[in-house]
Amino acid sequence: MLFFILLGLGIISCVVFNYLRVKEGAIKALLVKGFTSVLFVSCGAVAAAGNLDSENIMFALFVIVGLVFGLMGDIWLDLKWMCPDDNETYTFAGFGAFMIGHLVYISGLLTFYADFSKPLHIVVPAVLAAVMAAVVILLEKPQKLNYGRFKAITAVYGFVLIFMTLLSGSLAFMNGFDNMVLNFMFAGGVFFLISDLILSGTYFGEGKNRPVDIVTNHATYYIAQFLIASSLLFI
Repeated sequence: MLFFILLGLGIISCVVFNYLRVKEGAIKALLVKGFTSVLFVSCGAVAAAGNLDSENIMFALFVIVGLVFGLMGDIWLDLKWMCPDDNETYTFAGFGAFMIGHLVYISGLLTFYADFSKPLHIVVPAVLAAVMAAVVILLEKPQKLNYGRFKAITAVYGFVLIFMTLLSGSLAFMNGFDNMVLNFMFAGGVFFLISDLILSGTYFGEGKNRPVDIVTNHATYYIAQFLIASSLLFI
């Protein structure tokens, strides 16, 4: 019951944040964003607490740590708008926090769900992620984007995010999509990708910071984080 109360509060808080972000874009929005992010971490913790006797309870620690890094990334990326003089510092910090979070997810997936006797379920997602990350960079000019000094970290972060998504999808496929932890991790990864594709236009494009871009970016992002947190209901 507590999990669903927190989830409901998270949905309401996300709506309020999007409204404030579009209408004011000030400190109030940042405060509500931080609160919303605390709620997805809380959902993960409460979900894990309800499964303390699970043999995979240690996997929950990986997910919760990843969610905490997501919370940190949220705050730092929004501070770039509040402190334009330190824009680059906060942007790099935000990218780094999210990348570490996804590396933690990958570590958990490999440790608890990978079958190393079937390496193709790991190798194929890694190769595809590398190719797709390269394509993202190569399409910079056709998409009228300018990554500037963030090109390298965008490529590396893109690989990590895509690999996490494809790895969880591959492991879910290996299990016949019967493992709900993997299914939710995969779904969360997909929404993360959608969110970051929108975000790349917002950050590195021109004329793509419209209210619809802001709302869809954050809505898909929070769906992703709450889906990942919800995966712990099934460990």
